[in-house]
Amino acid sequence: MPISEKDIQKYATEITKLNDTLNGVLFGQEDLIELTITGLLARGHILLEGLPGLGKTELVTALSKALQIETKRIQFTPDLLPGDITGNPVLQETSNGREFVFQPGPLFANLVLADEINRASPKTQSALLEAMQERRVTVLGKAHQLPVPFFVLATQNPIELEGTYPLPEAQLDRFLFKLEVQRNNAETLERIVQHRELGIEPKVESVMDEQTLINIMDAVRKIYLPDVVANYIARLVDGTHRGQSKVSEGIRFGASPRAALSLASAAKSRALIKGRINASFEDVKAVAIPVLQHRIVLEYQARIDGTTARDLVGKLLAEIPTQDLDTPATLKEKANA
Repeated sequence: MPISEKDIQKYATEITKLNDTLNGVLFGQEDLIELTITGLLARGHILLEGLPGLGKTELVTALSKALQIETKRIQFTPDLLPGDITGNPVLQETSNGREFVFQPGPLFANLVLADEINRASPKTQSALLEAMQERRVTVLGKAHQLPVPFFVLATQNPIELEGTYPLPEAQLDRFLFKLEVQRNNAETLERIVQHRELGIEPKVESVMDEQTLINIMDAVRKIYLPDVVANYIARLVDGTHRGQSKVSEGIRFGASPRAALSLASAAKSRALIKGRINASFEDVKAVAIPVLQHRIVLEYQARIDGTTARDLVGKLLAEIPTQDLDTPATLKEKANA
């Protein structure tokens, strides 16, 4: 059933309250907060990258309080084992005698903060692969479903820092967004000094419950995606592969089909946030860099030359043309069909 404009406006108002609440906790990061909300409403996992102390963990903590959902934090360290995340079978006395009973780990929560995820070994990081894709974990051959909703918000330090491991491509591809947390300017730092105390967490108002969050995520799926916008998404993702665009000369491996699905979901999520019944080229362009930049593997020479995946996605957006969107009246007619 198509979503009504009345429902869209109602949900957009709820999202605005959440956005304002988070901006009252994390100063000077308006774009980061909007993209984080966009990713969550698209049912995606998010990777936050930045130097320590920029507010990555504080953002996730504030988000969990504002949404009133169960949240657990996992501090990734080199000695962390897969079972420490997923849970382990424990030998217990039961009515049938001694049996191994599965004890869920911290992964069984609505929102999981994977703090400094790239400090754990690749073996431990791989424990998240099934959870992030199928929303379940398998222990001793038995599958255990994770709660609904389920999000992983991971933080990582720049790979140049000591004691970090690069995330495998398969895991990177499971993150809807990779968001770079930038440092604050002098004006924002002054505001932080005036309104924050060291060691004291800011108060966060609860503005949305779990059921409202689920309803909004369901509404995102009902946002209309015009054929021309879907075609644009396909051409963007195809353009990341060798020989399909001028930009692709510096790319070794392009984005996967999951990237195209991610672009579509994120574009529809942004459209709902903006109070619109359909996704547009503008929505796709706004989320293209955080969706694609971590899914592209550069050629060695491109890395030596200082080229970044973010730069290439920006050039790709300039190279791939858009087509004329249908008129608003036509879009409304199609969305209500």
